Amino acid sequence: MVSDIAFNGARIISALKEVPVTLTDDFPTSSAPLSCCPRSRIKRAAKRASYDRAPAYALIDRLKTAHVAFVEEGEPRIIPITAWRMGDDLYLHTLNGGRLAQRLESGIQLCLSFAVTEEWVMSKSAYNHSANYQSLVLFGKAERVEDEAEFDAAFRSVINELEPGRWEQVRAPNAKERKVTALFRIPIKEGAFKSRTGGPNEEPEDLDLPVWHGNLKVQ
Repeated sequence: MVSDIAFNGARIISALKEVPVTLTDDFPTSSAPLSCCPRSRIKRAAKRASYDRAPAYALIDRLKTAHVAFVEEGEPRIIPITAWRMGDDLYLHTLNGGRLAQRLESGIQLCLSFAVTEEWVMSKSAYNHSANYQSLVLFGKAERVEDEAEFDAAFRSVINELEPGRWEQVRAPNAKERKVTALFRIPIKEGAFKSRTGGPNEEPEDLDLPVWHGNLKVQ
């Protein structure tokens, strides 16, 4: 259902850039930080890490596209998919009975990532070129949503985030559409947010080089 909307990329991305991102107020959210363990703790450039929910939730609400990774038959799989948040839960949907639905319903461990590059950081040296970005990695297991009221609430939430009040204007899912759609909930518990801001880090001996340096906005 929502995937077809999400792939209308230019229109949605443009709208997201124009509308300030705010956390969803309709559903309660925890004030506790994200939990972490050796697999989810940021080690490289740890000062850029945050385990607060606010920046993590803002990134989810802004992008609504996750890369879902899991192991199948001993091999890694990564699938990009529309994902959105209600309170402290992440939701995604797929074809009922399909391969992805079977994997999610099995309760396997998932790793989900969200990321956006805001600026390219241009340095006077090749080595010090960088990027200003926001990223989030979460770990969790999916739970199938069986309750019809929660099913409607989840889709109402994401459709109204794309365009306020749209759910009230469109036709609700019929029995056939509900039957072919598998909706999953992933509690947001473990993970880490990471970001970079600022300009280039230059070596003192490079500062006099006649090369422009600074930040380039990503188009």
